[in-house]
Amino acid sequence: MAVQPITSTPITSYPAEPTVLELLDKIRAYHPHPDVNLIQRAFVFAEQAHRPQRRKNGDPYIGHPVAVAHLVASMKLDEATICAALLHDTVEDTSATIDDLNTLFSPEIGALVDGVTKLNKIRFRSKEEKQAENFRKMLIAMSQDIRVILVKLADRVHNMRTLKHLPAEKAAGIAQETMDIFAPLANRLGLGAIKSELEDLSFRYLYPDEFKALRDEVSLRLEERKGYIQRVIRDISEIVQAAGIEAEVTGRPKHFWSIHKKMVRQQIPFSKVYDHMAFRVHVEKTSECYHVLGLIHEKWRPIPGRFKDYIALPKPNKYQSLHTTVIGPEGQRIEVQIRTHAMHRVAEGGIAAHWKYKEDGHSIATKDEERFDWLKRLMEWHREFEDPNEFLESVKVELFADEVYTFTPKGELRVLPRGSTPVDFAYNVHSEVGNTCNGANVNGSIVPLTYELRNGDVVEILTNRNQRPNKDWLRFVQTQRAKNRIKAYIKKEQRERSYELGEQLLDKELRRYSKSLAKLKKSEELRELARHMNFDHVEELIVQVGMGNVTAESVAHAVVPEKVREKAPSAPAKIVSKIMDRVRKKPAGVVVDGLEGISHTIAKCCSPLPGEPIVGFVTPGHTISVHRKGCLNTVEMDGQRQVDVTWGENGSGGTGGYPVGLRVITETGVPGLLTKMTKVFADLKVNIDAANCAEAPDGRAENLFRFHAKDLSALNAVTRRLEGLKGVFSVSRVRE
Repeated sequence: MAVQPITSTPITSYPAEPTVLELLDKIRAYHPHPDVNLIQRAFVFAEQAHRPQRRKNGDPYIGHPVAVAHLVASMKLDEATICAALLHDTVEDTSATIDDLNTLFSPEIGALVDGVTKLNKIRFRSKEEKQAENFRKMLIAMSQDIRVILVKLADRVHNMRTLKHLPAEKAAGIAQETMDIFAPLANRLGLGAIKSELEDLSFRYLYPDEFKALRDEVSLRLEERKGYIQRVIRDISEIVQAAGIEAEVTGRPKHFWSIHKKMVRQQIPFSKVYDHMAFRVHVEKTSECYHVLGLIHEKWRPIPGRFKDYIALPKPNKYQSLHTTVIGPEGQRIEVQIRTHAMHRVAEGGIAAHWKYKEDGHSIATKDEERFDWLKRLMEWHREFEDPNEFLESVKVELFADEVYTFTPKGELRVLPRGSTPVDFAYNVHSEVGNTCNGANVNGSIVPLTYELRNGDVVEILTNRNQRPNKDWLRFVQTQRAKNRIKAYIKKEQRERSYELGEQLLDKELRRYSKSLAKLKKSEELRELARHMNFDHVEELIVQVGMGNVTAESVAHAVVPEKVREKAPSAPAKIVSKIMDRVRKKPAGVVVDGLEGISHTIAKCCSPLPGEPIVGFVTPGHTISVHRKGCLNTVEMDGQRQVDVTWGENGSGGTGGYPVGLRVITETGVPGLLTKMTKVFADLKVNIDAANCAEAPDGRAENLFRFHAKDLSALNAVTRRLEGLKGVFSVSRVRE
């Protein structure tokens, strides 16, 4: 039985900078046959390249790369990574080039150094853009070789340890970047020790007063409670040893940053933080972890809701451990973590713990694709984002997100950010599943798409080939993948609609001059006009006409000779402000700016009905498009085209009413259910224009009814009656 005393977080003082001889001794301790000559050559090259340089404290610069290499050696990495650590600043800070490293050492070492090197020689518009592009470049290199980020993290650790030599403002800026990017990256890679040290060091420079006060409190409390700590270690050791289990028991204070976060979150002073101590039990076998857990719970009462099993359900970075909080001696809360020695190596060393050596001395990384799912997501975003700052913000969200563990009906684990919804889950499965998602079954019950998923939820996504992504989804989805896919689909759909409208407007305008758009699209004239207007192709010009950014008249004037235009009948007057063309008198369904009989159309995207607030927009075709207030399609419309509209006295638009659609999701196999639904319409004297009933793959049935309703109350009456039928799951309005 090994009993180790408590140790404090080593962030205030460090041993003297290691020498290259100590570095070689450290490598020999874990590497069977290191290429000492290669490492020595890398050291000599770096020492000569950096010889004129000094660090801020006046020491020779070579001390920094040697210290970084020493940290990399602590991860037990290979010679190429050690050499990259020694050489990582040569290309950035000296006259050395990547070609030099490729020639003198190897393309492998050159690629590692290139991945770490910043983009200092490129001019950026802002410091933020530079930071984002540096990270983007590092991310690309990291996806090709994970050792890049291991070197970069070691570099950042040593820089943070020596940050006191920089001005306070600059030190705080580096600390903020470390807290935003590098500590979360270390966490994602499972590098627990590095993550905690980076957080504590960042805390020290971001909040110096709070850090000093907390450090003093922890040190004082540690001296006071040494006896208590040793008693807890002894008690755990005795009950474990009595059960015949070999174990190592240690105790330590929690890291300063984690204690500070708890104090802020719960608005309590340090004196009220009772579980600021953590005890660990390391055993040989997984089964012994659960045995020890039972022994501790038998001795001390566990606190409900404070037990977590990361062994059966590991974190995405493969962290495994049992966590429990109990009422220990003297009624004090203590946290106990129980894991195997192998689990502890992964918890502290993360991906580095998966590096092994073949008998020939070459290093390999074990395959572990799940560990890098998050990296694959970041690479997808790298390709999708044009704005580097937006990309960097998305990365921060991904790295910081707390997770929720969910399952498919087949038991496949899906890890999502906390707050995710069934729509996020659907897009996590596949883009097409997300695009056609129209419902979700969670733990056997139908839930709304806004439902926040919880740990352990079994999620079944209901799809329909007629379903399309909705702008409303952007208000509640959490994952960047879902947001990107929804935006991309809506953008594509809007572009297609704009192209179709642009064709109609152009064709109508050109026919006034006896010209055909179909023929003109094949001519050089329109292509030349598109190039002149800085559009890549004719299709883009037509889209801009449909969006109202380019008028059909200006295009026609550019491609139709003036003599031809002069002979053509004059174009109808434009609608300006409240002066609008009167059209043939018809029932006053809608009043536009106080004028009845104005030509208008009811927008199909939201299908407004009398009784609902509405808004109008002047279209490029000089009619009024009437939308429901709040319709998402109006968000991107030009506010200068907006006009006031109200429902007229004859709001139903005559005897026919306005078109509307309902989607009714029902259970299959209910006798006479379709007859009962159609009877609802008949009883309310509503004629069905069209009906489409089909069984969905999930075993339910989707029924689409299209009809005309005179106003909102008529629609509500139909909806209430349908919802009251047995076998009907949901009734929703169809938006096109």
